[in-house]
Amino acid sequence: MKKAIILLLLIQFSNLVIGQEKKGFSLSFNHVALSVKDVNVSAEFYTGVLNLEIIPLPPEAKNVKWISMGDGKELHLLSVLEGDIKINKAVHIALSTANFDAFVQKLTTMNIEFSDFPGNLNKINLRPDGIEQVFFQDPDGYWIEVNSINN
Repeated sequence: MKKAIILLLLIQFSNLVIGQEKKGFSLSFNHVALSVKDVNVSAEFYTGVLNLEIIPLPPEAKNVKWISMGDGKELHLLSVLEGDIKINKAVHIALSTANFDAFVQKLTTMNIEFSDFPGNLNKINLRPDGIEQVFFQDPDGYWIEVNSINN
């Protein structure tokens, strides 16, 4: 009988024992939005350099382009605000590829400057976990990282 009472008390106060409340919701990543000068120039960059695809929008969606990043994730390009945007390399979009060498070759062929994180031109960064990275900028100066996949 004592064991049953102790078990019932433990079940009743299990939230206190665990120390966590149940969350009423969960979140998942949906999209990143970037303010750009010209949505067409930026969309051409993201589709041409990164092989991403445009998501069709209604014709009234002017100055807006949505780009699919795969797995239901999107990049929204917006040319609706005026003013300068402060950009630094620590704030960047990061993508991975299984064919890192082919991607770096494409950047080279397209004359797109890339660097390691410190900024050494045409150098590949090697993270402590063995992942290779390059950093480059889109037409509006936003930083993009492309890294290899650790196999």
